[in-house]
Amino acid sequence: MRFLPLLAAAALTLPAASSAQQEAGPVFSPEAFRGHVDFLADDLLEGRDTGSRGYDIAAKYVATQFQALGVRPGANGSWYQQVPFIVARQTAQPARVTIGGRTFTSGQEVLVYPSTVEANQNVEAPVVFAGYGIDMPSRGFNDYRGLDVRGKVVAVLSGSPLGTQSEMGAHLNAEKARMAEKRGAIGMITILTRQASTTTPWARRIAGLREPSFAWVGRDGSAFQRAPGIRVAGTLDTPAAEALFAGARRPLSAILDEAAREGGKPKGFALKPSLRFERQSEIGRTTSPNVIGMIPGSDPALANEYVLLMAHLDHEGVDPSATGDNIYNGAMDNATGTATLIEVAKAMMASGNRSRRSILLAAVTGEEKGLLGSEYLARNPVVTGGKVVGVVNLDMPVLLYDFSDLIAFGSNHSTLGPIVERAVAQANVTLTPDPLPQEGLFTRSDHYRFVQAGVPSVFLMTGFGGEGAQRFKDFLATHYHKPSDQPDLPFNWNAAAKFARINYLIAREIAEAPEAPRWYSDSFFGQAVGGNQPKATRTVR
Repeated sequence: MRFLPLLAAAALTLPAASSAQQEAGPVFSPEAFRGHVDFLADDLLEGRDTGSRGYDIAAKYVATQFQALGVRPGANGSWYQQVPFIVARQTAQPARVTIGGRTFTSGQEVLVYPSTVEANQNVEAPVVFAGYGIDMPSRGFNDYRGLDVRGKVVAVLSGSPLGTQSEMGAHLNAEKARMAEKRGAIGMITILTRQASTTTPWARRIAGLREPSFAWVGRDGSAFQRAPGIRVAGTLDTPAAEALFAGARRPLSAILDEAAREGGKPKGFALKPSLRFERQSEIGRTTSPNVIGMIPGSDPALANEYVLLMAHLDHEGVDPSATGDNIYNGAMDNATGTATLIEVAKAMMASGNRSRRSILLAAVTGEEKGLLGSEYLARNPVVTGGKVVGVVNLDMPVLLYDFSDLIAFGSNHSTLGPIVERAVAQANVTLTPDPLPQEGLFTRSDHYRFVQAGVPSVFLMTGFGGEGAQRFKDFLATHYHKPSDQPDLPFNWNAAAKFARINYLIAREIAEAPEAPRWYSDSFFGQAVGGNQPKATRTVR
């Protein structure tokens, strides 16, 4: 997510022929699940970085697993949808941001990533503070009211106002650059709220500068950008942000005080200093494949409707500057999700009863680079004459405990909700609200690229019931995106099998349902991304 012994995989066994066992469905093997994780998170694969040899080995592994199950290649007769990437790296000269004659260096007081579009940039423009930078008056967000930002840089607070529903807030935050572009801005500078600075300290933020910037390549040969009019972007630490607000009608401290209150929405105004943005980037190219399999549907009337099961296969690779263990194996993130994908595919094939809709299986690349492989798949579909009608995403279940609850991101916005409820009930598991709303997890995994394309989606996270909160938080603090995320963690493999079974039940019911998933008519996402699709009326219980 974006927060070896060689495989000896045990075969998935079918239940005995009693009616009770037939109703229970296929049995999921903890040992088979463990075998996939042990291989995919072995040092041999060197952290599965996008575009690396280790990632290609992992892709070959998934493809051969699909092949052994009898799954069909899903990318026009191939297992691989090659994704072309532009890769930009910082030069020896860090980027600089000059505010009112005072220069700040990227990696110190400001954070500026390399550009995948312009190798050399020197941009100067006036700056306008635009509150949170959210432009959706229909939902009570009107931060650009009375502001002229054409040809200017907008400075916006990070995140969304306190109290905003977490999934909606995460989506609005992700759309800020496009909102600024529509208003005519040419750049966007982010100012951290106090909550954001506490959640992710500045030192942790600048550590990401060692990573190159990635963008997938469109048919015109150029880097794809969601907001191409936004030429410059960056994040300011407190000293640089204070320089930007020098002589302002309201001091930065007052702005941050207001943002720290429930529902606080600071209003925008023009700032006095101009901003000069200087950046040099080294630009190269690489490719990395999405692995695609397909299980044809049995109903001719529904076979062109696809249920997509997806997990990201990539991780963080190797840190050559580190001493000691420098391989980011990504056992939990996301060998577990990929293992779930393979085991659910096995259950689908072993059932002997193909679902009415077709099943599309995707182990995608570039999630850690910004959900890029999934975005490429969403915008370059492999299903000819068909469409993806629902997504079940599999990303970093924390499998260190026998979870008693799950968080189902996205389920309350569409008719996927009742399907998820029935599946978790069969496993004696409950559904609970998002315990980490400040993390914006709904927009940080691959299903979100399909949500943006208007496809109802669900993403399950293991919950905080019982020992879950402590185990989950310990993993995030100690092992997430660190070399210690490897197979010697104290995995609960029975929990892994349970997680796989629940996702199988969800996908299976979507694939068998008489009607494809629909957004609810009163859902924020149904209104924001659902367009003219038929909507469902929420049933009040």
